[in-house]
Amino acid sequence: MTEIKEKLRIDKYLWAIRLFKTRSQAGDACSKGKVKMNGNAIKASRIVAIGDEYEVKTESRRWVVKVSGLLDHRVQYSEAIKFYIDLTPAEELDRIKFEAATYQTGKRLSKIGRPTKKQRRDLGDFMGNE
Repeated sequence: MTEIKEKLRIDKYLWAIRLFKTRSQAGDACSKGKVKMNGNAIKASRIVAIGDEYEVKTESRRWVVKVSGLLDHRVQYSEAIKFYIDLTPAEELDRIKFEAATYQTGKRLSKIGRPTKKQRRDLGDFMGNE
């Protein structure tokens, strides 16, 4: 598939498989204790090995991933998902679906609310204001 390095840092791996938008964010998550292996927080410099399981907490959700391949550079999403196995618990996935559903229902309907600039002009013309 791709060229694999022998040593790969966890922050670079998490960035490459697209769990974080930037490598800096991945490194910050490691330093803040949001990346764990066997319940212990790990540093950004930790070397990744195939078969390792990591618990990763991002802004939007909590991931449990198992390393199935090493990826040292960022590729498109359809390729990146081949390098890990998502072991996230079903409860977490249900919570995400519920939050997505409630977000859509709480959204303001378009074209309802304050009038647009054109509508204000038309209203002003109707009322005789110039």
